[in-house]
This record gives sequence, C-alpha cells and structure tokens, in this order.
Amino acid sequence: VQLQASGGGLVQPGGSLKLSCTASGSVFSVNIMGWYRQAPGKQRELVASVTTRGNTDYADSVRGRFTISRDNAKNTVDLQMNSLKSEDTAVYYCNARNVFYSQFWGQGTLVTVSS
Repeated sequence: VQLQASGGGLVQPGGSLKLSCTASGSVFSVNIMGWYRQAPGKQRELVASVTTRGNTDYADSVRGRFTISRDNAKNTVDLQMNSLKSEDTAVYYCNARNVFYSQFWGQGTLVTVSS
C-alpha cells in the first residue's frame, strides 16, 4: 500500500487546514486509515483514525476541532483541522493498517501554526 499525503502548510492560530491522503496498491486489505503527528522532540502520536465502516477515534487534544473523513470508493482519507493551535505544529503522517496487521506510512506533511 502506498500513501500520498498533501495539504500541509503555514496557518495562523485559530485558522483551518485540510490534509488529504490517497492510498494505492493493495488497498482492498486496508481496514483502518488515519493520521499521526510528530512534533519536534516528541513521539509520534495518533491524531485520528477511521475504519472502513466509518467508526472514528480522536486524540483528546483534537476532539471537537479536527474531523476525519474517508471515501472508500476513492481510497482517500481527509483531516479537516479547525481552530488550530501552536501546539498542533508537527509533521503529519498518513497511516493505513490492513487486515494482516501491517502498517503503511505516507511521506509526512508539515503543519506549522504560527502568527
């Protein structure tokens, strides 16, 4: 499975940004897609995930501000980020997990929240 992410950039605090990720390859086996992030000096953490059936999970720090959505027909997963804070600054990685418990990662896209 190959993942291509896009949409990062610089945004002011309180602003919005949308990340998109497209999966290709053996996508038939993918059951969970999501986004992780890694800030400087910190461990990579789960931001949000969504199953094939549309069940979602969010980190407490982003719940209510971020929305993950998935289009199974197009093999895409989006992350709409609203009310961004400086602490949301990180490299965001698209992630996919398949039914064989293998994980796949996109190339990472930088999100910088700064005035």
